[in-house]
Amino acid sequence: MDSEVPEEKGQLARRTVLVAGGVAVTAVGAAGALSVSASAQENAPYPHPPKGTASGEACYTLTSELTEGPYYIDADKIRRDVTEDQEGIPLTLDLKVIDADTCRPLRNAAVDIWHCNATGVYSGYEAGGGGGPAPTGAPPSGTPTGTPTGGPPPGGGGGHQEPTDDDRFLRGTWHTDRHGQVTFRTVFPGWYQGRCVHIHVKVHVDGEWTDAGYEGGHTCHTGQLFFDEKSVLATAVLEPYVSNTATRTTLTEDGIYPQNGHEGGLLYLKYDRRRIARGVRGRLTLAVAPDETNDGEGGGGPGPSPSASASPSATTG
Repeated sequence: MDSEVPEEKGQLARRTVLVAGGVAVTAVGAAGALSVSASAQENAPYPHPPKGTASGEACYTLTSELTEGPYYIDADKIRRDVTEDQEGIPLTLDLKVIDADTCRPLRNAAVDIWHCNATGVYSGYEAGGGGGPAPTGAPPSGTPTGTPTGGPPPGGGGGHQEPTDDDRFLRGTWHTDRHGQVTFRTVFPGWYQGRCVHIHVKVHVDGEWTDAGYEGGHTCHTGQLFFDEKSVLATAVLEPYVSNTATRTTLTEDGIYPQNGHEGGLLYLKYDRRRIARGVRGRLTLAVAPDETNDGEGGGGPGPSPSASASPSATTG
């Protein structure tokens, strides 16, 4: 069945023809300016108790379903390298998709990822700021003050905003292999006011791979992937991240992250703390319910703090 999956090069996007391309650009700056524990999570125990199966394989509980956000485009390129011309620290993202009930890997599922660039802009939405208000304030520090405030902009939350341009950097779709695994090449995301650093993810099943991409089926999982504070601080002192002066929200301040560790999308990260500019590797198992539909349009996550009620500038993207 793998032979039915389109090759990466020169493919058409789902439902839209897009121009292919992509050149990975590494970050510039003083690597290793912060001394952090880079790989403490790599060999950490499972984030929640495993569930035994007849085969003895350990299985995760369901990965949290979260909001889709306003910046999803159902026309992403069929590709594993989504970098295009975006500058930033190289990020290799390894995801494994399994059935939470049977623990079996989901083969030939379509996985979407999309996220903002180092300065907080989403492709397709650059005319509107792409993720938040225009950058203001001081560069990020160890004590951010960007607690989410107010409601989302029009089309925010689970709602959808129509794209304002044709760019599609840092967006892509690829298939899982027979082990349920898929790997993307991208850059470490930046941030924008009201949200911590994150990557959006969707898993589609029961569709068909054609020459035009992935068609039919349904979305069984919509979530977000998160980064611990140490890794964000390590990147924030390097270009182009240091040029991002938007007020930054920490992981614990974020109104979407469920505060439940890896089950909620917190990535296991591995990098050289002295040479983080060379690249970061993130991994996570997504345990899903393939027979269910979870498109993220109805929201998800704990939502903004009840005390946040005034500013129109926040976003839930």
